[in-house]
Amino acid sequence: MSAYQALYRKFRPQTFEYVIGQEHIVKTLKNQIKTGRVSHAYLFCGTRGTGKTSTAKIFAKAINCMNPIDGEPCNECELCMAANEGRSVNVIEIDAASNNGVDNIREIREEVKYPPSEGNYKVYIIDEVHMLSPGAYNALLKTLEEPPKHVIFILATTDPQKIPATILSRCQRFDFRRINASEIAKTLGSYAEKEQISVTEEALYLVARLADGSMRDALSILDQCTAFYYNEELTKDKVLEIVGSVDDSVFFEMTSKIMDKDADGLMKSVDDMMMKGRDPGQYVNDYIGHLRNLMITASVSDSTKILNVSSESAEMLKKQAEQISKEELSLLINTFSELAADMKYAANKRILLEVCLIKLCAPVTEADFTSVAAKLSALEREIKSGKYIKNTVVRAEADEKPKQRKKIKKAVSEDYKKAIAIWDDIVGSFSTPDDIIVKKAELKQLDGDKIYIVADNEINSRVLAGKTEEIKAAFENKLEAEFELEVISKEEYTRRYELIFGTAEEEDSFEEEDWAGLIPGIEIEP
Repeated sequence: MSAYQALYRKFRPQTFEYVIGQEHIVKTLKNQIKTGRVSHAYLFCGTRGTGKTSTAKIFAKAINCMNPIDGEPCNECELCMAANEGRSVNVIEIDAASNNGVDNIREIREEVKYPPSEGNYKVYIIDEVHMLSPGAYNALLKTLEEPPKHVIFILATTDPQKIPATILSRCQRFDFRRINASEIAKTLGSYAEKEQISVTEEALYLVARLADGSMRDALSILDQCTAFYYNEELTKDKVLEIVGSVDDSVFFEMTSKIMDKDADGLMKSVDDMMMKGRDPGQYVNDYIGHLRNLMITASVSDSTKILNVSSESAEMLKKQAEQISKEELSLLINTFSELAADMKYAANKRILLEVCLIKLCAPVTEADFTSVAAKLSALEREIKSGKYIKNTVVRAEADEKPKQRKKIKKAVSEDYKKAIAIWDDIVGSFSTPDDIIVKKAELKQLDGDKIYIVADNEINSRVLAGKTEEIKAAFENKLEAEFELEVISKEEYTRRYELIFGTAEEEDSFEEEDWAGLIPGIEIEP
């Protein structure tokens, strides 16, 4: 019995014709092969599963193929067959994640001196090239500057921002796009037919959406679902069961219940979701996607070109978008985005979700414009539907004139110096156990009228961000001035410091001069 091969490996494209959704790249590479204007270095960028490595391998075959057909490899000659079977000495694939040292690149520099034993080019495909060390980049740079005429480098990465500019400038860059969901669904349908897999159109579209533009992810999901429901028709509900997601109809119902302030119905929906073993975090993220679709439907005349949904779902979105205002959608998106961020560090995600939904069913108490506009839209909808609106009893205290808030001046340079000097006093006013993060933070100033509260890591900076207003108020009480504060992590502060003042080695000497100027009475000895 032969070993089973995963679908994403079985259907890896062997010619440019079968590379999905990257026509702009395929056409360019084929023209270069046909005209002989092949570059010495390429950079393939894009998210996972979009065809970077597959395209690189096809290109490597095509430039060495003995009988190329219109820029395509023939897949029949000895060189093509060797490449397909992974025994070609001309195509060297390197994983930079595990071979990221200087010595690994030096080995390549020694190897490129020798011409290929057969074929025209040696092709080095370096995958995840952004994982190379700084020393390895420097070693690679020399080869890219003066490459032998028989060598071609293809660098593939999901994070081009981490690659030095000196490397980028020596490569032809190709950006691989996320593959459209309809293209993925169509391709999956043809593969399913070849594999004799019975699958509904709805299930294919769901898998395509879950793949988020990645053909490899789509094939992996289909493979997983097929293995579980072997010899059964694969439906939308079965896919949802496997991936732990929920049907779109649940989100339509949830939005309707939020609009109707139906707290009982919402709590029941959450309970049903938990009983089915769904993850609340994934549930919230999926619902944010639904709200985004509603916002686009309400804002764009022809939303079907932007939304990757079936015609039935598009019609349902259009109908619901007419029943809810953009202000309400904006409020919901902001609320659930904050909830999704809070859930990352929560021990009990269900409680956070339930509290959020109950708050949305209660009267709006925030004074921001978006909340007020959303409340007005909800009231207008209730009046139109003929619902009885209770008269609100106005308290006698409302007649009292509100106390005028004392005008506070904008902080100037002298105020910022004083603020840094009294930071220890400010920190001392935070006495609860939860405030230990504030006490560990440092106060810094780079340039301009802004103070940076520097936390020791990214997680603590997020916690500190929630106490910014409290810290700001403490400064205002002490110095009677309004300050501009920003919470950042130590890593981010160091990066900004080096951008403005130079390398980290210069930082110590600068800080001594800086503090000497900020705190009177301190002299720094040379």
